[in-house]
Formats: sequence, C-alpha cells, structure tokens
Amino acid sequence: MKIKTTEKYNAVVIALKGNVMGGENTKNFNEYLHKLMDKGKKHVVIDLSGVKFMNSSGLGMLIGALTTVKKADGQLKLARVTDKIESLLIITKLITIFESFDTVDEAVETFSS
Repeated sequence: MKIKTTEKYNAVVIALKGNVMGGENTKNFNEYLHKLMDKGKKHVVIDLSGVKFMNSSGLGMLIGALTTVKKADGQLKLARVTDKIESLLIITKLITIFESFDTVDEAVETFSS
C-alpha cells in the first residue's frame, strides 16, 4: 500500500493505492494520523480510488483511523470509493458509520459548511 498526502483548503487528503491489508501498513498509517492530529490537522479525507483490494484488516485500519480522528475532535470522510470497497462497506454495515463522497472536492467542501 502506498500513501500520498496533499492538502486541499482546510483538509488533508490521503490517497491510498494498492492493496490495503493491514500489518505494517496499519501501524505506519496510524502513526501518520496521530502526527496529523498533533499538528491540528483534523479534517481528513481518505481517497480510496487507487485501492485494488481490501481485506478485513484493511477495514479495521479504516475504523481505527475514524476512531483516532474522532477522539481528536476531528472528522474523517471517504472519497472515490470503488464499487468493490463499497460492497465491502455495505456487507459489513460500515457504510453507516463512514461519510462517503463521489469526489474528493465534495468531501472537502463539507468541512467548511
């Protein structure tokens, strides 16, 4: 899994690419999120358009990310969720706990309202 980060207006956009399968990636991702929270960057969008495969550990990573951001009084939103990942979120009923948007811009705009 590769992580690419950009800042857009008042939000940090984290684009994930490849397979999201937990393990060492989860630890690195979690540490990165904590650093963002420490810097006061509490509006986070995770762009999932580049994710080819996600297993239960990958879903756990997303849940952990949501928990980390919420504990810091921040907001985490998903953008560009592929059909495969959306199916996973629906089957696991996680679709009800994540805010999901068709584009990164749509997700970012919701932070200012």
